Amino acid sequence: MNDIDALRPQLDRLQRWFLLIGVVGLIACAIGAYSNWTQFLRSYLLGYIFWLLIALGCFALVMLHHMVGGKWGFIIRRSLEAASRTIPLLALLFVPLAVGHSDPALYPVVTGSSFEAFYLKPGFFFTRVIVYFAAWIILAFFLNRWSSQQDKGTTQGMLQRFQNLCGPGILIYGFTISFAAIDWVMALEPKFFSTIFGMIFIIMPALAAMSFVIIVTMFLAKHKPLSEAVSPKNFNDLGNLLLTFVMLWAYLSFSQFLIIWAGNLQDEIPWYTVRATGEWSWVALFIVLFHFAVPFILLLNRPVKRKMKALAAVGGALIVMGWVDLYWFIVPSFYPLGPRIHWMDIVAPIGIGGIWLALFVRELKAKPLLPLHDPRFEGVVQHG
Repeated sequence: MNDIDALRPQLDRLQRWFLLIGVVGLIACAIGAYSNWTQFLRSYLLGYIFWLLIALGCFALVMLHHMVGGKWGFIIRRSLEAASRTIPLLALLFVPLAVGHSDPALYPVVTGSSFEAFYLKPGFFFTRVIVYFAAWIILAFFLNRWSSQQDKGTTQGMLQRFQNLCGPGILIYGFTISFAAIDWVMALEPKFFSTIFGMIFIIMPALAAMSFVIIVTMFLAKHKPLSEAVSPKNFNDLGNLLLTFVMLWAYLSFSQFLIIWAGNLQDEIPWYTVRATGEWSWVALFIVLFHFAVPFILLLNRPVKRKMKALAAVGGALIVMGWVDLYWFIVPSFYPLGPRIHWMDIVAPIGIGGIWLALFVRELKAKPLLPLHDPRFEGVVQHG
């Protein structure tokens, strides 16, 4: 049996609560925008990027799964696909940032004949935004459409079709998210430049998305048909992937710091000077400890990875630390002397997240919890 009817009442209740929380949060943000437009833009940027990374990370992981296969993707594929179908919503939620892009309190105005001035011109900026979202939405559309066709029994040539799309799709994703990170985060300080910056923002979504789907899978694994397909080995595999992304994030983050600091790059060092000294140094230390050291040690332990609740707890902590990491990336651009947490810094992620999660749950209900008629997984669980 592979339906979602037994879970529907619980998912309906979750969807209503998420929607209510999201609407209340966004109303609070609208009130905040009226009283302090500049702070609203800064807080909204932080919350928006946080949830966008989770959605894009899920989108990238489903493409990775189609390319390399593996049973790890079988139990999380529906969650990944549901998240990928939320990208059009995130395109709509970009509107406040599009409206506020010309505000110098958010993105400094770069004038003159330099490449930075040309690159950050509003017309060119919005053209790139359209290209990014168009690429993500089109790729996600075909992935989900073919997945639905496979559920209905269309299997001939389907695996090859997925691979033909996902190979170039992963390359397109890598380029677009790298440039999006430059446009939306690195451009907050136009003098700073790093060739590794985009690569960090390729790994951050994968880490956040894997953490997110592990939590979702823990909830779903209590119910059929997922309960018949999930085993401690599956969670061990997901834990190994989570550990891999933690190590990649740490390696790239340290590499960027080492190259800039050891190379004594005068235009780039101030970016780290602000974030690694004074009050911000405590945030940096907190990130090193709890976004790398502690999760790394925990995920080396096999018992942690084989227990759903323990692994989900690590995933939940990594999601929180993902927000802290983004805060450390973004907020020092506005407050270089030290952390300043405004109430909208909390409310904006809650509002955006409530709306996003409500749509995610709705999309999760739209398909069977496990892929049907995928020849790679015949016999993993009995479908009826």
